[in-house]
Amino acid sequence: MSGAGNREQVFPTRMTLGLMKSKLKGAQQGHSLLKRKSEALTKRFRDITKRIDDAKRKMGRVMETAAFSLAEVTYATGSNINYQVQESVKQPRFKVRARQENVSGVYLPQFEIDINESINDFKMTGLGRGGQQVQKCKNVYTKAVETLIELASLQTAFIILDEVIKVTNRRVNAIEHVVIPRTENTIAYINSELDELDREEFYRLKKVQEKKIQKAEIEDAEIRAKMQQQKLNGDSKKLHETGNGNSNGNGAKENAEGENLLDNQDNDDVIF
Repeated sequence: MSGAGNREQVFPTRMTLGLMKSKLKGAQQGHSLLKRKSEALTKRFRDITKRIDDAKRKMGRVMETAAFSLAEVTYATGSNINYQVQESVKQPRFKVRARQENVSGVYLPQFEIDINESINDFKMTGLGRGGQQVQKCKNVYTKAVETLIELASLQTAFIILDEVIKVTNRRVNAIEHVVIPRTENTIAYINSELDELDREEFYRLKKVQEKKIQKAEIEDAEIRAKMQQQKLNGDSKKLHETGNGNSNGNGAKENAEGENLLDNQDNDDVIF
């Protein structure tokens, strides 16, 4: 019997061999699909990483410009600009919508900005002085919010992809280094056991055939011996019968020679 080794504990039959072959084929197909999925996710992950780097650089420049713009507004309009803006804003001009993007079976959230241009949220703000600086600050912070939302979308997708890629790579490695070798070892074990059983069956049939041949030879020998014995018995019987016939003939001849029926002898009268 083969050693246990790194294989599944199964009973070596042809049905089990078929099941193991089906399992091996499924594992190989699953490994191929997961490998391609991992490659696609890795490609997207690298693209997102590059986009995050660009977005962070852009965010740094935009926030720097926004900070200077806000300082200019504060200098031009005074410190009460914050109160004026809060009082003038009645409804949101920016809205963020979320949608999902399917990447190889992984749903990544995508945040999109929706700007309602019909809403004039500043109204008369900066009308007396600093109106140009207020409008410039408004446009700069609009770009800053857009960049922030884009960066948030990329960061969320980055975190999700990082976790999914780790899980997928673990599955790929498990199938490649554990499931497939174990299944192959199980198939090799079943094949070796079946080959050994076939050899045992062939040896058994060979011994049975030899026994049948020996028995047939013995029976043939017994039959030939019986036939030979019957032949010998028949020959001896014929010789015995022949010997009895010769002895009877010689005795009659001797009687014929010893007695002469024509001699005058006293014979009893025959009365009819």
